[in-house]
Amino acid sequence: MSDVVNAAVEKLNEKIGSFGSTAKFVIEDEGSIMIDENGVRAGDEEAEVTLKASRDTFEGILNGTVNPATAFMMGKLKIDGSMGVAMQLGQALS
Repeated sequence: MSDVVNAAVEKLNEKIGSFGSTAKFVIEDEGSIMIDENGVRAGDEEAEVTLKASRDTFEGILNGTVNPATAFMMGKLKIDGSMGVAMQLGQALS
C-alpha cells in the first residue's frame, strides 16, 4: 500500500473512527481505503458507496481546503452507489 493511503488511513481514523455504513475511497494511482463499523483501513472490498478522486482532491477534502460537495459538482469527486451514505460520510469528515 502507498504512503499516501497509509497516511490517509491514520488521518481518517482520527476524524471518523467507526462508521455505521460501508464506504470505499479510491485515490487514483494510490489505492483504496475502506471505512465501516470496524474503523478505517486500507482495502478494496464491496461498499455501499465508492468515492473516487485524485490525490490532490482527496488530500484537500481531508484537510478541509476542498468542499466535498463542490468537488462532486465540479467532477473532481465521483460517487458510485448510495448518495445517502456519501452524505453521511461527508458530515463525518466535516
